[in-house]
Amino acid sequence: MGSLDHNFKKSGFNISSMPNSQQEKIVIGEAGYVLEDVPHLSDYIPNLHTYPNPLQDNPSYSVVKQYFVDVDDTVAQKIVIHKNSPRGIHFRRAGPRQKVYFEPDDVYACIVTCGGLCPGLNTVIREIVCGLYYMYGVSRVMGIDGGYRGFYSKNTIPLTPKVVNGIHKRGGTILGTSRGGHVTKKIVDSIQDRGINQVYIIGGDGTQRGAAVIFEEIRRRGLNVAVAGIPKTIDNDIPVIDKSFGFDSAVEEAQRAISAAHVEATSFENGIGLVKLMGRDSGFIAMYATLASRDVDCCLIPESPFYLEGRGGLFQYIEHRLRDNGHMVIVIAEGAGQELVSESLKSSDPSGNKLLHDVGLWISERIKEHFSKQKKMVINLKYIDPTYMIRAIPSNASDNVYCTLLAESAVHGAMAGYTGFTVGPVNGRHGYIPFNRIIEKQNKVVITDRMWARLLSSTLQPSFLRTRDIIKENKEEEPLTQLADNSTTNDNLMEKQILC
Repeated sequence: MGSLDHNFKKSGFNISSMPNSQQEKIVIGEAGYVLEDVPHLSDYIPNLHTYPNPLQDNPSYSVVKQYFVDVDDTVAQKIVIHKNSPRGIHFRRAGPRQKVYFEPDDVYACIVTCGGLCPGLNTVIREIVCGLYYMYGVSRVMGIDGGYRGFYSKNTIPLTPKVVNGIHKRGGTILGTSRGGHVTKKIVDSIQDRGINQVYIIGGDGTQRGAAVIFEEIRRRGLNVAVAGIPKTIDNDIPVIDKSFGFDSAVEEAQRAISAAHVEATSFENGIGLVKLMGRDSGFIAMYATLASRDVDCCLIPESPFYLEGRGGLFQYIEHRLRDNGHMVIVIAEGAGQELVSESLKSSDPSGNKLLHDVGLWISERIKEHFSKQKKMVINLKYIDPTYMIRAIPSNASDNVYCTLLAESAVHGAMAGYTGFTVGPVNGRHGYIPFNRIIEKQNKVVITDRMWARLLSSTLQPSFLRTRDIIKENKEEEPLTQLADNSTTNDNLMEKQILC
């Protein structure tokens, strides 16, 4: 370790440490090259021994032309650049190194799953256990029962390849999970008392925030313990990485609910099928499920505000769609339209997530109420909420392969002495990403992006945000006389957006 840093020092370039709690490792190179490096055990523990990587004697890897990742290999965060653009931010490439910082017989690893369920959890658990055992000869691995609080309040579960064989075919997590329960001192005391020296933490942004705090406390105590995070969120709202595991499975399973809604809607006069999907703050599942289905007439997500009443609103669009097609399918993400619900929930769950109203039930009642009062047409609305059915399924083939790559990359990183990192694909290549980059913000749908434009062209729904902005701008900036003069123009514009 350190060849890349040494090369830059020798060439006269700077290595800077950011003065924050994470003590970020930033390496500056030529032509605007920036490496956002991850911590290494040797950063705070001097004179660590290194050992030859057991993979060089592993018969399964005898056909591999290049066993090990070069220490200088990095992964670019952005791959679309201009001729004169700086090379930009890079991350250390994931994979096995020639030297490891743990002897297999000395490794005592633990795995913990936290937060909500997600397809693929059991696959990640299985592949960490099998990766440690078959690639590195590590035989002591245990599972922490019930999330973070399991470190100090519950029993552990011995994990061997035999125990985890076949669990990838089951949904949920064999280790159990929970929200909250993060008491840093108790967790690190448990790690230290048990002699654990590798910690694999599987969870979303809140869990990774907790993992960062655990790593900081371990570093403060000077413990020879590697902390590796595997990002998990069914909503795909973790930044930097290409996507999170379980997302493909969720989109695929969501098709069943959308297909059922479409069957219901087309079987009745003025039928409306309403499906609520996951997506607290990010509407990726709703967007991709809508694009994959092609049966959806309207997709509502948190990133794209909408309104109900008046010209250009959702109610008017529904009426137009029913008159034209005789049926309609609406997909709504659970975090969409929360600002429209009259009473606001201010409480949070143990993970710190704001509690949401059931926007699916709320909007279905509002649609029924609106058409009942108007008495223009009788509608038949069916509401489907497949949320927990989707969370509980086993991962599909694509996610199973992806989970294997994530797990093996995490194992390679920990064995190589890296710590305080999250693993994930960046532009198709797996890298080691500092915790602070994963937890600094959420990944969201960009409604000015081509993917959202593809959705709008598929559903033919109006851009509610644009129409609402026109109304707001006219009210705030135009004199009353001008409002009267321009009302016809604005009405025609909104009508055009609805009908397109």
